[in-house]
Amino acid sequence: MISLSGRDIVHSWGKFVFTGVGLGLLIGATLIMAGVYRGMVDDGKALLDNSGADLWVVQQGTLGPYAESSSVNDDTYRTLLAMPGVARAANATYLTMQVRQAERDVRAMVVGVASGEPGATPGWPPYLVAGHQIARAHYEAVADVATGFALGESIVIRRNRYTVVGLTRRMVSSSGDPMVFIPLRDAQEAQFLKDNDAIWQGRRRTEANPAFNRPGLPGLQDDVNAAQATNAFVNAVLLTLQPGHAPDEVAESIRRWKRLTVYTRAQMESILVGKLIATSARQIGMFLVILAAVSAAIVAFIIYTLTMDKIREIAVLKLIGTRNRTIAAMILQQAIALGVIGFVVGKISASLSAPLFPKYVLLTPQDSVLGFLAVQAICALSSVVAIRLALKVDPAEAIGG
Repeated sequence: MISLSGRDIVHSWGKFVFTGVGLGLLIGATLIMAGVYRGMVDDGKALLDNSGADLWVVQQGTLGPYAESSSVNDDTYRTLLAMPGVARAANATYLTMQVRQAERDVRAMVVGVASGEPGATPGWPPYLVAGHQIARAHYEAVADVATGFALGESIVIRRNRYTVVGLTRRMVSSSGDPMVFIPLRDAQEAQFLKDNDAIWQGRRRTEANPAFNRPGLPGLQDDVNAAQATNAFVNAVLLTLQPGHAPDEVAESIRRWKRLTVYTRAQMESILVGKLIATSARQIGMFLVILAAVSAAIVAFIIYTLTMDKIREIAVLKLIGTRNRTIAAMILQQAIALGVIGFVVGKISASLSAPLFPKYVLLTPQDSVLGFLAVQAICALSSVVAIRLALKVDPAEAIGG
């Protein structure tokens, strides 16, 4: 029986192999889609790991610095340092924007890091692959290698130029954008401070308003004071805890006494995966269902076609006394073999094409195993139509054909 199905595959090997390759490309696309989702989740977890924080303190009633806008006074960290269980507190800003380098723009998340010791102060990149950490108070930057920036290059953020002094890897936002780290004061200016034209136009509007057209109008010093007040905000305060203190207890104490929203690692991960990635996850799930349906249709069609081509041979087998179970097993084995060929082609194509995608694609062994089992199940179910056709064949057709 095994020899019978094998010989039939060899007889129509061209159609069988080409169908397996086409099915493999669909399976490869399915594995890539699953890998994109895994990559998005891994990006979110990498963002939290790289921050080095145990708690995220943000504006009350907001979802934090990654999911939505948050503004906290930049002197809040001093009061948080006095809270029981807090070991370190550091301000941080996060702004996704276009960073210009020469003639090209790179979409990146610009992170403002507070002065401190790399590896000890939350917010700093935990490691570098080249160069050194930020050593000056202004105009130095550390960039992820995915930006394409090189050591010593000059980049433009808002109206200031920065020199890339260090390179890091896998420092990305939850959406996969590479990070660029700059000093906190520079980041505050880039995010919160108005440009000169905006200040000048605001002054003209004030002067043109009769209600404010009186002596004592705001002058240059007032503009500077307003700018400095606007600049006195950060998006979050990152906290690390002393050993032996539970994050939930410290977070609850800060919520109660400081009237701020605090998230633990588990809560922040839930926000990133459950809210930011949820819509994309549903879209990817729909694509997986569509690809599975198309794959099942292809397998069902080719097995049905192969069965139709050998109706007379099946009739002969019935005429000589071959049991229906043997004939059904032959067709099922062909469907399973088609699935094996398709999965091998799909796995190879997914592994080769994953590094070419702009977003991080994470192919896990668990997904590969589940994908293989799903492919075999789809192939087995798809062979049911052909098996029913074969079992209905009249042995008399072997004589009448």
